[in-house]
Amino acid sequence: MRQRSTGAGMALALVSALAFGTSGAIAKGLLDAGWSPAAAVTARAAIAAVLLAVPASIAMRGRWRLLLTGWRTVLLFGVMAVGVTQLAYFQAVQHVSVGVALLLEYLGVLLVVLWLWLRHGQRPRPLSIAGGVVALVGLVGVLDVASGASVNPLGVVWGLIAAVGLATYFVTSADARTPIPPVALAAAGLLTGAVTLGLVGAIGILPMRFTAADVTLAGQSLPWWVLVGALGLISTAIAYSSGVGAARVLGSKVASFVGLTEVLFAVLIAWALLGQLPRPIQLVGGVLILAGVIAVKADERSGVSDVGVEPEPAIPDS
Repeated sequence: MRQRSTGAGMALALVSALAFGTSGAIAKGLLDAGWSPAAAVTARAAIAAVLLAVPASIAMRGRWRLLLTGWRTVLLFGVMAVGVTQLAYFQAVQHVSVGVALLLEYLGVLLVVLWLWLRHGQRPRPLSIAGGVVALVGLVGVLDVASGASVNPLGVVWGLIAAVGLATYFVTSADARTPIPPVALAAAGLLTGAVTLGLVGAIGILPMRFTAADVTLAGQSLPWWVLVGALGLISTAIAYSSGVGAARVLGSKVASFVGLTEVLFAVLIAWALLGQLPRPIQLVGGVLILAGVIAVKADERSGVSDVGVEPEPAIPDS
């Protein structure tokens, strides 16, 4: 039964990574058409929250008080894991190359390991450390940073903020003690994130620019609502709900390392939709990422799992 559960968790994690991997290519079309990063993030979160409302209601089975008792988790997930992570990443790509922005964001994987060590005493063992190093080397290869990366201090700051948000996403999602069903947590968190971003835009802190102009993707001109719908359904609703479910089964450490495959999927999707052909070093990097994930998962089987570890709401301040 444990093996079946782990297999299901790995499958959900890969589905989540694939879904998240579509966001870059889809969002690029909207940003090029004149949408602001804040507008794109708000739209995707709001649409995803609406799409998940029915399955979330079914999963809750009338236990709405769970949202009240778990309001801290919902708030942390919505503000940090949804709003801050996505907005900071989109802001980062305005100042640095996409490769550098992704590399900075996925430093959040290391923050997860550091958090488990400092807060819960789960010191990483040699196999996990080795797997982490191999995966990060593979990440650098997939992103092909050396071919033409641009570095801007403001972009670096936004990228590091995204890393903290990403770490928060994996840690809060893996909290098995949270009685809120995964799909309900995703829906409530996405709604919270959308409302927060909407308020931020309403008071003028961030620009909210929407446009009804057609968007070009894969050489085709498409209505704006097609891309916004795909961003909300695939890149957000499916990505977050399956990701939370995976983290509940695998724990934050393994789930975050499997999440590295998002970068590989993003490269392949950019190849298919944007015509950006992956270089040989990127393919080698993808193999290294998978090797690192396998090493971390193998270490997890023989050691202490962080499944069921209850994160505290103070992680954003750490």
